[in-house]
Amino acid sequence: MTQTIDTKTVKHVAALARLGITDEEAEKFSGQFSAIIEYFNMLNEVDTDNVPPASDIANAENILREDDVQPSMNREEFFKNAPKTERGYVKVPTVLGDE
Repeated sequence: MTQTIDTKTVKHVAALARLGITDEEAEKFSGQFSAIIEYFNMLNEVDTDNVPPASDIANAENILREDDVQPSMNREEFFKNAPKTERGYVKVPTVLGDE
């Protein structure tokens, strides 16, 4: 089953993504996208019935430690390290808004 992506579809997707492309680029991308679709069709033909699903291909292992309560810096020491404080909080520059 050969499936192609025509230039009209490429231009439509480009417009949705707010990308301006030329006719030449649309023609080029049409061929590239069609080749990608064809590759995926080839992958669909591979027999994977006896292959277990891979949920973690890196074989990463989560290493946990005990959650021990330990002493930390007291509030006054912490505020000595803060550049600005206000009413018991660290004051940071406004990120959103007009202020």
